[in-house]
Amino acid sequence: MAGLGENAVALAEVQPHEKLAYDRTLQKKGTISDETSDKADSIHEGLEFPTEEELITLRRVSDTIPWTAYMIAVVELAERFSYYGANAVFVNFIQQPLPPNSTTGAGGLNGQSGALGRGQQMSTGLTTFYQFWCYVTPIAGAYVADTYWGRYKTVCVSVAIAMLGHIIMIISAIPGIIGSNASVGLFILSLIVTGAGTGGFKSNISPLVAEQYCRTKMFISTTKSGERVIVDPSLTTSRIYMYFYLFINIGALIGQIGMVYAEKFVGFWLAYTLPTVVFLLSPSVLWYGHGKYNTSPPTGSVLATAIRVWRYAMRGRWSWNPIKTVRNLTADDFWEGAKPSKVVGEKPAWMRFDDNWVEELRRGFKACSVFLWFPIYWLSYNQLNNNLTSQAATMSTHGLPNDVLSNLDPLALIIFIPLCDVVFYPALFRYGINFRPLQKITWGFYTGAAAMVWAAVVQHYIYKTNPCGYYAATCVDSNGNPMVSPLNVWIQSGSYVLIAFSEIFASITGLEYAFTKAPRNMRSLVMSMFLFTNAVASALGEAFVSLSTDPLLVWNYGSIAVLCGISGIMFWIVVRKLNSEEDKLNNMTEGRFDW
Repeated sequence: MAGLGENAVALAEVQPHEKLAYDRTLQKKGTISDETSDKADSIHEGLEFPTEEELITLRRVSDTIPWTAYMIAVVELAERFSYYGANAVFVNFIQQPLPPNSTTGAGGLNGQSGALGRGQQMSTGLTTFYQFWCYVTPIAGAYVADTYWGRYKTVCVSVAIAMLGHIIMIISAIPGIIGSNASVGLFILSLIVTGAGTGGFKSNISPLVAEQYCRTKMFISTTKSGERVIVDPSLTTSRIYMYFYLFINIGALIGQIGMVYAEKFVGFWLAYTLPTVVFLLSPSVLWYGHGKYNTSPPTGSVLATAIRVWRYAMRGRWSWNPIKTVRNLTADDFWEGAKPSKVVGEKPAWMRFDDNWVEELRRGFKACSVFLWFPIYWLSYNQLNNNLTSQAATMSTHGLPNDVLSNLDPLALIIFIPLCDVVFYPALFRYGINFRPLQKITWGFYTGAAAMVWAAVVQHYIYKTNPCGYYAATCVDSNGNPMVSPLNVWIQSGSYVLIAFSEIFASITGLEYAFTKAPRNMRSLVMSMFLFTNAVASALGEAFVSLSTDPLLVWNYGSIAVLCGISGIMFWIVVRKLNSEEDKLNNMTEGRFDW
């Protein structure tokens, strides 16, 4: 196959007779087919593959998205409806007190909905903990899926656990319990149970949706206009995740808007019940698609083997000189010594894979090194879930619930994701600009920083115009009614739109990068590493809780903006070389792993 042989040679870096001898060894064990690894499998039969010249000169396009991917996206839509629908009212439920003479927490047209009355710091602390918990648990869910159950079964069990958590949440908000100490305990328990289910779901639903597209090699196609183009699987994966994210935000938008009004005019029990009802769609679609989805079976303890390979590669690379040690551990040939064909003498019993799997593992570690930068990005994004909602409560809402403005984020995503897919990205390709994943992520940092600059400026003017100055969040009149800044709450729009663009560039691309760079039998695990960066950001966010109160909120937004902007610059400096290797990394020959 033209265009793939060069990559195979460049990546394997072994002598032909050594590679052939090792492949024959694997054939005797039954782990590799009799066909050579560079022959197209059944799904690629009959396709024309691009030459080296065509790889440079022809325009690249994505393939058609399978219908099963849309079914999984519907499962995600229902789950995200329940997650974001309930999450949208958490701040008011925790921070604001139960309104006078209310048994449901509803504030009515001009009142402020509330339940527990525990203040902004506890509100920010609990919502940040929930974010942290939801993005730590994916590691356990990924391990179970890759090792024992497979992704499909793990998703089904996780849905059941999350459903139980939602039921406990409803109980915490029913009249007679809401506002009491029991309500606090039940609510915290619901966060723990729901987060456990959410974690197992998130680390597996994301790779499961992209696995519905099975082609892995670029091929030539002719458009209706007669133009020869390259159908690029990496672009197809990118497109799948863009529309997957679109479905996420459709669920988030409807859930958040609906629950904010349910909270305001009926009560928190309804705001928690409706998401649970919609969530029932997830198991229904999962059951309907059983046997139709393309799934990968579990492959045993891949994580243990990966760690062993990493440790084996580190042999002889340590030095008393720390600079030399760092250079040795980051050298281009770091993984060469761990390739089975390079082992002299008897191979360890656990070394049941070929050289290409080691290259895939190397690629997965590179992806994880990219993810190390994401916690700083998520710091800016996470402001959307707590502090920006509290900021809206100190502005003139004109009867609009203070937590409805956050819906500008999913609304902007619903508008701009299709525009990026149909207009923006194709236009860049037509002009010869290959907007690679790492370039997108860099711009995600910049737009996230810009969103925080906008929020800091708005907060400055809130303090300037509020009757109580720098204590806007607790400003009340003699009757206890809130006194707010005359600034219109819609001034916040800029922050939400900029955050939406940052998600398109960074968050969606992060999902794509985790899937495309992981070995097939470690996709859930690498995806969980990406999701875990959000947990790290939530932990870092706890350090900013002391700034999440008057009169320090300008410092809160400003410091996060500086961190995000500087991190974006440093990120690009570090990954520029990796960015140039994108095609080579995407077109590796798939490795063999015997478990």
